Amino acid sequence: MTTLLGYDKRYLYPAAEYVKPWRLLTLALGMAFLIAGALWSGLPDWDIPVSFLVALPAYLTAAPTLRVAIERRWFQLPIAAFWTWFTVDGTYIIYWGFRDPAVLEALRGANAAASLGLYLACGLVWYGRDTPISRALTEQHHKS
Repeated sequence: MTTLLGYDKRYLYPAAEYVKPWRLLTLALGMAFLIAGALWSGLPDWDIPVSFLVALPAYLTAAPTLRVAIERRWFQLPIAAFWTWFTVDGTYIIYWGFRDPAVLEALRGANAAASLGLYLACGLVWYGRDTPISRALTEQHHKS
């Protein structure tokens, strides 16, 4: 493992971390809420494809981004800033820029604020690699 300033230089978690049952379960629950919101919110910029487009980079990068701030991994701040912008705003710009630029222009600011809050919340949920929540969900999985 290559280190810098005593830290593992990798930004993302190891691949095995992303396939843990508790992470996949929370991703599935989050996707269910996003799809439900897309179906019933009535908002013109919230649809199912954009929900999937935003969810994947959030799943991969929200926790590592939060880790940069919590663990003061300042050398990773540029990559954390990029992935935060890309997930919160970049995916929205790409999707709505092609689908309906008028929606992009009208709702981008409101979406960015809401998406940033959700991104940080996801980071809190997925931050821990061995947390009471992850242990409880893993134990429940093994009981069933």
